[in-house]
Amino acid sequence: MDEETVEQVRAVVASIPPGSVLSYGDVAELAGLRSARLVGRILAEDSADLPWHRVVRSTGTVADHLRHRQLELLRAEGVLADGARINMRRYRWGT
Repeated sequence: MDEETVEQVRAVVASIPPGSVLSYGDVAELAGLRSARLVGRILAEDSADLPWHRVVRSTGTVADHLRHRQLELLRAEGVLADGARINMRRYRWGT
């Protein structure tokens, strides 16, 4: 993956406002990419300074290994989960 792709993804993630989420697919689409998996890979490698917690699966769920921390960060911003699922209709940015 090239640096331009990484920067496009980083720019989209950085623009997600507090209290909102996007899916990996949403980020890919906004960054002009075809692969939601590529977004996940980029965030796994380069997201320490980004609001990575605002990116969730299209179903509103989060990865098991991130669940506690991600839901905690989202809750602090007013994004409330129903169990371990975020209501995408309510919290998806731009809807």
